[in-house]
Parts: sequence; C-alpha cells; structure tokens
Amino acid sequence: MAIVAAARELIGTGTEVTMPRIARAALVSEATAYRYFPDLPSLMSEALSGVWPPPAQALAPVAESTDPVERISFACEFLLRGVLVRQGAVRAMIAATITRPENASTRPGIRFGLIDHALQPLESTLGTADPQAFAQLKRDLAVVVSAEALFTLTDLCGLTPDEAVDSAVRTATTLTRAAARITN
Repeated sequence: MAIVAAARELIGTGTEVTMPRIARAALVSEATAYRYFPDLPSLMSEALSGVWPPPAQALAPVAESTDPVERISFACEFLLRGVLVRQGAVRAMIAATITRPENASTRPGIRFGLIDHALQPLESTLGTADPQAFAQLKRDLAVVVSAEALFTLTDLCGLTPDEAVDSAVRTATTLTRAAARITN
C-alpha cells in the first residue's frame, strides 16, 4: 500500500515517474518495490486505478447536450488536461509499453470510454446508417484524443500545453463535425 500511495503522490506532481523514485518515496528498497510490482507499468496501472472518473461522471457537465461536437470537445479537453497533470506517469507508461509491446494492454484506455460516451448522440444516426463510418470516426478520434498527440504537439511542434490542447480539440471537433454531416 505504501508503494502505491507513493506512486500516486509522485504521479500528482507531474514529474518523471520511475521505480527508483517511487521506492525512495515509499521508504522501501527498489528490490522491494519490484517484489510487489514486476515492472513500472503494473505499478502505474494499480496507482492510476480509480484516479480517473468513469466517462459518465467525467462528461457530466455536457450530459444534457445532444451535440456530439460539443461533447467530444469537452471529452478531449478533459482527457488532455488530465494527462498534463499526470504527464510524468503517462510518459513512463507510454515509454514502458513502447519498449515492451506485450505490456500494451496494461495501459489504461481512458480515451476510448470518453470517446464512446461523447459520441452517444451519434449512435442512433451515424451508428445505424453507416456503422463502418462510425467505427472509423472512433478510431480517428483515438489518434487525436490521446496523450501521444498531446506530446507530439508540445515536444515536437513546440506548442505550449494550452496551444496543444486547443489544437487537439479543434481537430477532434472537425472530425466529429464532418462525420455528423454524413447523417444530415
């Protein structure tokens, strides 16, 4: 419990998250931390469990809206602002699963639940009229509504965090607006 608590505390700082840092914060040896958690992704999964609210709760401010563009805009901003707060842990998780793809399933799929919930107004229209287009929209949004997109925009494109979030939101809403037109 001390190791998970230390990991959660370190995650909240937004700084780099490593097993040695977590072990020091938990006042245990690194070997002890690895005895309980075989790798950083397994510890990050445990530490992040329950930190993010379920999609319905996260999107409560736009729950009454039937506009999928408004809903996806909110979902995208919600996710990316949360990633910024926890970016040390998110970067560590991405790095660990890129170098060991067999661990990719340990990454939380928060974006997928948010996207699904945000697009509920399109289920009875686009989802029924063109299920393939609806599935493609979800895949397209998974690329944009993501930590990877955020880090590309900040690290490689040189945008500030706010500019990066705005850019991703703009792209997500453009994709959603275009897909929604298919049913109109």
